[in-house]
Amino acid sequence: MPLQGKDADANDGKNKNLKTRLVMYFLGLLIMTLGIAVSVKSNLGVSPVSSIPYTITCVWGMEMGLATILFHAFLVLLQILLLRRRFQIKNLLQIAVGVVFGLFTTFCNTLMGFLPTPENILIRLAMILVSVVLIAAGLFLYVPADLVPLAAEGVTLALAETSGKPFPRLKVCFDVTVVVISLIVCLAVLKSPGSVGIGTVAAAMLVGTVLGFLNRRFGRYRDRWLR
Repeated sequence: MPLQGKDADANDGKNKNLKTRLVMYFLGLLIMTLGIAVSVKSNLGVSPVSSIPYTITCVWGMEMGLATILFHAFLVLLQILLLRRRFQIKNLLQIAVGVVFGLFTTFCNTLMGFLPTPENILIRLAMILVSVVLIAAGLFLYVPADLVPLAAEGVTLALAETSGKPFPRLKVCFDVTVVVISLIVCLAVLKSPGSVGIGTVAAAMLVGTVLGFLNRRFGRYRDRWLR
């Protein structure tokens, strides 16, 4: 059935602004991975969504970008198992996005590798705050572009669809679950928290707050690009 009225106008608007949305989308992903790289450099823990890839890096020595790609592919497989016939083929694009996210992670970690590792705790805490702002800024651009969600959001949406529970609550449960898994693995193998630390807590508590501020202060300027 052809779209009518406001739905047709909205669809036309999205098609006309596809280039702008693509730029915002990939720029947002790049800024997010830069924020993750800063948190890795601080050695005070990474954001929940990156805790398992970084745990794989800490425990098994796999390059974090590759670990990120494999983790995203696993999350897409989990969606297939959850949704079965309801799984849409277009969601396989999340694997391609995971590859891009992993490559961005490798690139940003390489950039951070040129900087000296800080020893001063105040500098490391400042890096965590910078990381929070960068991740929020990335989300500020990536989410409104409304293209392919990252696999972490995809699996949370799949859980919401199969369980009937609200997405925000399941998102919190997902983040807590991956952090707990990361912590258990690191404590068991490394005898230390590893990928989990104050940076993980800061990301969980502050990214949403900073994102809300950015939306209130700059959202109208961003939205003009999408019209």
